[in-house]
Amino acid sequence: MKIYLVGGAIRDSLLNLPVKDKDWVVVGGTEKMLLEKNFQQVGKDFPVFLHPETHEEYALARKERKSGKGYTGFETNSDSNVTLEEDLVRRDLTINAIAQDQNGNYIDPFKGKKDIEHRLIRHVSEAFTEDPLRVLRAARFAASLVHLGFTIAKETMLLMCMIVKKKELLYLTSNRIWNETEKAFKTSNPHVYFQVLYSCNALHCFFPEMYFLYEEKFFLKNSYVNPLYNKNLVLMGLAKISLYNKDVDIRFSYLCQFLSINLIHKNYSKIFFDSRSAAIVKSLCKRFNIPSCIRDIAVLNTGFYFFLNTINYQSSKNIINLFSKIDAWRKPERIEKLAFLSNFNFLKKFKSEFFYLKSGFFLKKYFSIVQSVSIKLILKKGFKGYAIKNELMRLRIKKLEFWRLKNIKNDIYL
Repeated sequence: MKIYLVGGAIRDSLLNLPVKDKDWVVVGGTEKMLLEKNFQQVGKDFPVFLHPETHEEYALARKERKSGKGYTGFETNSDSNVTLEEDLVRRDLTINAIAQDQNGNYIDPFKGKKDIEHRLIRHVSEAFTEDPLRVLRAARFAASLVHLGFTIAKETMLLMCMIVKKKELLYLTSNRIWNETEKAFKTSNPHVYFQVLYSCNALHCFFPEMYFLYEEKFFLKNSYVNPLYNKNLVLMGLAKISLYNKDVDIRFSYLCQFLSINLIHKNYSKIFFDSRSAAIVKSLCKRFNIPSCIRDIAVLNTGFYFFLNTINYQSSKNIINLFSKIDAWRKPERIEKLAFLSNFNFLKKFKSEFFYLKSGFFLKKYFSIVQSVSIKLILKKGFKGYAIKNELMRLRIKKLEFWRLKNIKNDIYL
């Protein structure tokens, strides 16, 4: 029985990146042999074991044969006679198909080290086309490694296009799609992930709501968008915001806010909540079972997109209503997130009589002013039931209105 280190740990080590997890492959071993050494077996599709001390994953070397559709349609053979090379050939990318023995020697039958030197993301074999999830994985690796100069090999991109054309992507579950997408959002350049999916014609399969943003006809239709800026509008915005914030909910919400563009109209300064745009985001999140902590910010930012960015022209009453609708009293962190997103509004790149450059600042300022209104004083005055809520609302509106009349009209903050 021989044990080899494989996969991402070797790739990251060769790239001088932090090694997060170590995966091992066991050649010439059996389930019985590992169980006798107190390894804990996990997984149903093929034998994977956890080391009794390090809890790192050890998998028996295996061969796979395509027997159905999608990423689950495989027959697996993990007999003790499966060789290391037979195991490596089934992996997705050459940079992930390098092994290292216990003496530190590399086993690299598919020239993964060479591809690392040449900064290429390249498939190992034609078996790449048998698993549609690899389209997403290749796009994610492109996003995570682009800062090091990596690009997807042309021949690999052709295979990705072939997978899309065969409609294999339809067999991927929503959870699998979101898992890869969430990992892509956590990279330094998540915009590359969506660019790759668009380039191989997969974006419309996964995210049809966002596909139109890459189409020139959309920008021609919406003349308010500067034609010199529109070509890379989405990508530039997502790339820029990712420099300042690593939170998935912020990055995802920024991308979703573009869904409001297609529903824009002349009276956008009078919109309180754009329910149609919010419904699009809700539907997208439901389809992929996106966690509520990510979904909620995206829906609120999209629904209140126009209101947030014209907040200085809104009534004090509606501003207090906004705070109630987003549950800011119990979840004040939402104010910070929405203010941050508001400061990255793409429409501020263009002249507008409504969209104000300091909208994020005013959102936080207004909330800090009314947050100090005490419910204890209202209770001491004898208010009960709904009267408490109404009085609290009245006092908040009054306090905000007073501050705005005193400061905004005197141009202190403008």
